[in-house]
Amino acid sequence: MKIALIGYGRMGHAIEKIALSRGHEIAAIVDPASGDEAYGWDQSGLKNAEVAIEFSVPTAAIGNYRRLMELGIPVVSGTTGWLDSIDEVKEDIVASDGTLFWTSNFSLGVNLFFAINKYAARLMASVPGVYTPSMKEIHHIHKLDHPSGTARSLAEDIVDRTPGMEGWTEDAEAGKDCLYIAHEREGEVPGTHIITWESEVDTITLEHRAHSREGFALGAVVAAEWIGKGEVKGFVEMSAFMRHLVADGKLLDVL
Repeated sequence: MKIALIGYGRMGHAIEKIALSRGHEIAAIVDPASGDEAYGWDQSGLKNAEVAIEFSVPTAAIGNYRRLMELGIPVVSGTTGWLDSIDEVKEDIVASDGTLFWTSNFSLGVNLFFAINKYAARLMASVPGVYTPSMKEIHHIHKLDHPSGTARSLAEDIVDRTPGMEGWTEDAEAGKDCLYIAHEREGEVPGTHIITWESEVDTITLEHRAHSREGFALGAVVAAEWIGKGEVKGFVEMSAFMRHLVADGKLLDVL
């Protein structure tokens, strides 16, 4: 499969390595932020790309999606921090008959963690008022947005399942009706998410700690292998991809 890489930072390099190891070809690398003219949008290889994998920055993501839709290239993206404009992006996808597979985290382990988090929140709701949830996410110093997209997704799942909780916040003094999310930026940490349920008598903690970026890169490449076939259209979420993996018996190939 011919893949275009949009963004060539740490994730872009990790994705390139995984893609090549799985027998794919890198048709083009676009990274205007690098300042290198060779990484611009005018590369001839772009028109031959069957799918694009986009990991850039929040301020560039939407523009990248639109350029790729104009070129008719389906997109797999893990860029976070732009979701305030998600309705607008979905309208663009429909208008262009395009495909955008977006998730805040391509790691299989994280997506299992999402399922555990939802189940835990439902359990806690069975004893209302006893436990108060909070969260902390830790990432490398190069990550610009906070809280992380993964933390936002986890938080929304908790809020949706917790009676009386109105939303999430980064203000530690906001009160118990909002889920507090703390963030830390430290060294080269790939990503750690810690959810704590606190009561007067005990503490329950759920934690996912990524050891490297390779798990995210592998998930993005496997997703691109699916999207590149042209079998799905529109705005695609991770839940659909996980169902596809299980239905096709491919889950063990990702582990």
